[in-house]
Amino acid sequence: MKSSKGESAFYAPIPANPDSGQPQQHVVVLTHYRPYRDDYLERRRFRLCVSTTAAFLFISAAVFFLFPSDPALSLARIQLNHVGVHSSPKLTLDASFSLTIKVRNRDFFSLEYDSLVVKIGYRGRELGFVSSDGGRVRARGSSYVNATLVVDGLEVIHDVFYLLEDLARGEIPFDTDSVVDGTVGLFFFRIPIKGRASCEVYVNTNDQTVVRQDCYPE
Repeated sequence: MKSSKGESAFYAPIPANPDSGQPQQHVVVLTHYRPYRDDYLERRRFRLCVSTTAAFLFISAAVFFLFPSDPALSLARIQLNHVGVHSSPKLTLDASFSLTIKVRNRDFFSLEYDSLVVKIGYRGRELGFVSSDGGRVRARGSSYVNATLVVDGLEVIHDVFYLLEDLARGEIPFDTDSVVDGTVGLFFFRIPIKGRASCEVYVNTNDQTVVRQDCYPE
């Protein structure tokens, strides 16, 4: 409908009721006009927000699952082959252990380790160590490494009082420390990793057996 000035009008006034003696006033409420372009931009912003959130969640999950972690080491088996204490001509200690170390790869890529080193000590003092060759552990898999550690004629002058006390009790505590160094292949990169586990092993000197062992990863 056109007004007297030729401009477009969105509504026309409602005519007064001819039956009424006085003119009536009418209020017309108009809804807000929303152009089509505003709805299109709003939908685009919503889709962009959803896409950004999905991409962030996907990248976070990929980093969580694919980022390499250190291998888990545990002492699967330890067997005492021999232990002996000699007092002449001086106080020395002989011991022999057979150990089996479990190397578990927690990553989704294969693990290649260069060496596995197992150390054994007595009351914080290192007695000896043994090193094995390198190997490969498949993704999310485990590998077992056997090693034999021999301590022959080790002087225990500094720990003689503790050793005599342990011998009288019939139980000697030993410490084992296992360390593995290797790399994980992540696409075209080789990322260095290291795993470590320590154990306290209690040996019965009478029957040459392992009484108990307490292990914890580091």
